[in-house]
Amino acid sequence: MDFHRKMEGLGLNLPVVFITGHGDIAMSVKAIKAGAIEFLTKPFRDQELLDAIHQGIEQNHAQRQQDAIVAKLRSCWLLLNEGEREVVKLVVQGLLNKQIAYQLGLSEVTVKVRRSNAMRKMRANSLANLVRLTEKIGL
Repeated sequence: MDFHRKMEGLGLNLPVVFITGHGDIAMSVKAIKAGAIEFLTKPFRDQELLDAIHQGIEQNHAQRQQDAIVAKLRSCWLLLNEGEREVVKLVVQGLLNKQIAYQLGLSEVTVKVRRSNAMRKMRANSLANLVRLTEKIGL
C-alpha cells in the first residue's frame, strides 16, 4: 500500500494488482479504494492473475486514449483568444447571445463571430458538443 501511494505521489497512475499471502477483507477494501484493479490472496490460480493483468492493460489503454483526447482538447482551447474563451465560458453556462453581449459590453454580432470561431477551433459541430468538450477539459 505504501509503494502504491508513492507511485501515485510521483504521478504514476498505473493499474495495480495487489498480491498478498495474508489478506483480509479490510485490507482488500482498502486496496480497491486506493485504486487496485484486483486483490489476490495466495494461493490463486494462474488464470486469475492473467485475467487481472489483461484487465489492467485494457484499463491503462483506455485511460491513455482518454488522456490523449483531453490533451488534444486542451491544445484546441489554447488556440482560442481571450475574447473567444470569455464567450465560450458564458455559452456553456447557458446564456443567450444577447445576454453575453450585454455582460461583456459587446455587440451581439461580435458574440456570434467569437462563438463561431471558438466552435471551429474546438471542432465542435453543435452547442451541445461544445458543452461536452469543455466539460472534458474541466471548464
